[in-house]
Amino acid sequence: MKKIGLTLLTAVLGGVIAVGGYKLFENKQLDNMSFEERQKVHYANNPENEILSSTGNPDFTQAAAAVSPGVVHIKVTMTRRGSQRGGGGSPFDMFEEFFGMPQRRQAQPRQAQASGSGVILTPDGYIVTNNHVVDEADKIEVQLTDKRTFEAKVIGRDPNTDLALLKVTASNLPIVKMGNSDDVQIGEWVLAVGYPLSLQSTVTAGIVSAKGRQIGILGETQQQPRGYGYGEEQAIVNTAIESFIQTDAVINKGNSGGALVNARGELIGINSAIASPTGVYAGYGFAIPINLAKKILDDFKEFGSVKRGFVGITFNEISEGLRKEKGIDDINGLYVQNVVKGGGAEAAGIKAGDIIKKIDGRTIYSSSDLQERVARLRPGDKVKLTYKRDGKEKEVTVTLKGEEASKSSSGDESTSASATEIFNKLGASFIPATDARKKELGINSGVVVTQVHRGGVFEYFGVERGLVITEVNGRPVNNVDDVEAALANTKRNIVRIKGVPERGSTVEFNVPIEY
Repeated sequence: MKKIGLTLLTAVLGGVIAVGGYKLFENKQLDNMSFEERQKVHYANNPENEILSSTGNPDFTQAAAAVSPGVVHIKVTMTRRGSQRGGGGSPFDMFEEFFGMPQRRQAQPRQAQASGSGVILTPDGYIVTNNHVVDEADKIEVQLTDKRTFEAKVIGRDPNTDLALLKVTASNLPIVKMGNSDDVQIGEWVLAVGYPLSLQSTVTAGIVSAKGRQIGILGETQQQPRGYGYGEEQAIVNTAIESFIQTDAVINKGNSGGALVNARGELIGINSAIASPTGVYAGYGFAIPINLAKKILDDFKEFGSVKRGFVGITFNEISEGLRKEKGIDDINGLYVQNVVKGGGAEAAGIKAGDIIKKIDGRTIYSSSDLQERVARLRPGDKVKLTYKRDGKEKEVTVTLKGEEASKSSSGDESTSASATEIFNKLGASFIPATDARKKELGINSGVVVTQVHRGGVFEYFGVERGLVITEVNGRPVNNVDDVEAALANTKRNIVRIKGVPERGSTVEFNVPIEY
């Protein structure tokens, strides 16, 4: 009898060890998977969560019930200097709580609160939202529909796509199933789910009214040299990637970062903007396609930042004026203005004057068709481009280059002045920020402006002593040598500076250097 009991105990222990070992192995495997792969595993193990598309008269009850628990309310606390808006305004409102517009600073900082929405991607707490929702956040609080509340940390964020990835410490959270935004059709029914106007979870319905929309709302204050696979004007003004899904489902302030789902309850977009002359819904909303977001979010999780690949061209969309000027017969495509020396396009044989007709076999109608496709890839990935030259089409394979490689090879875009000359033009003195000061401000790098010299650029733009500069031209700085080295990366005589004043939140500004 004892032998039977011992045998049974041994069998039970062996089973427990085997199950525990399998769970550890399974968890390790999950950590190495993309968000899309993790969701496939989840739904394979939970087939009861699958929902079918509605037929006949529209009925979104199943989709709404499945999605709503996985869309969260994001509450943000930030430190701001008081501001007042001037006159005018844009027809595109990106939810003024989050996007900076021209402001007049007041002397004293204040605590401000704002809110948006987010979408849970994994049961262990990865959440996607908009960059502009958490851009200035000191504290981020996430609330579920069941009233559970978690504090979230930022894993990564990207102003060029307006995406951010958050993480909360939790388990067994409800998630929203990722769909395929490439399959979205104009006229298809969709739902927008979020927390508009400080209301609780809200679902609205509409249709997809357009795809691939560029509205010129992202990256308005950023500067970027030409030659990175973006349009001619876009490359000079910003590095934004816009290829929005346009919908007439009602979206308002607070929907930002929420879900746009199809009738099967699949996530096809992240709500990001509204077109409005009044600041409230006026007929059109815009969502970031989930197929673009998948790659960006996986980059955040793996690297903490976005790894972008570049074709290495500047181009213009074909317009009637360009057709007449260049004698072009084509109606669709992208006219190559310049080819970056040492870039992927040059290696593939593409030349200025060529017309890019297709990418991976898909016809290019606008610049967003190329931008959004390339934005899903990383340096070293390959794309097939079909271009037209002398009336004949040819297909080539282009290996995408990284940003640094493109910058270093773009000789004609280098700064027109030395780093030392630019340093002197700034008219300021710096000392390294102490560890205590960095800890106090919550930063990892920094130099303190100790003097602002008369006649310098800093004096002209009102930069004050005490400002802690954390980055110059996108590079962390910790001493004077770092500042000068970063100034060597100045493009088009514009120095990009990020810092923290003695009182207030992070500021970013561009300083033009004239000669």
